[in-house]
Formats: sequence, structure tokens, C-alpha cells
Amino acid sequence: MNRNVGATDKRVRIGLGAIAGLASIAILADVLTLPSLIAPVLGLGAVILLVTGLTGFCGLYSLLGMDTCPADTR
Repeated sequence: MNRNVGATDKRVRIGLGAIAGLASIAILADVLTLPSLIAPVLGLGAVILLVTGLTGFCGLYSLLGMDTCPADTR
């Protein structure tokens, strides 16, 4: 797997993943008053964002032919 997620993209993914994960936990703990159906969606989104941010590989980018990683850091 070639890396296709650049440094800025990684930071954004990790930050958004952390926020989505915390929001999911807050919904499950009844801290946020949102429908409980949103919690697993946010949780799954958080896992996907965190994994792609930490590994530097995004399968969707690969399918679409996108690449935000500079050529010299692959």
C-alpha cells in the first residue's frame, strides 16, 4: 500500500476523528441530546478517519486516483 495521504490531510483526519469519537461517546453517555442512532455513525466515521490518518493510506483516494502525499515522502 502506497501512502496517499499528506501531512495536512493526516492532521485534519486525526482531529476530525477525535472530535467525532468524543461526540459519539458523549451521545452514548447522554451528555449530548442527539438521537442515539447518530452515535454509531459518528463512531464508525471516527474509526475510519483515525485509521486512515494514522496509516497514511486512504482506500477511497486510491479508487479515485487522488493523492495528497508529496512524491518525496512515499
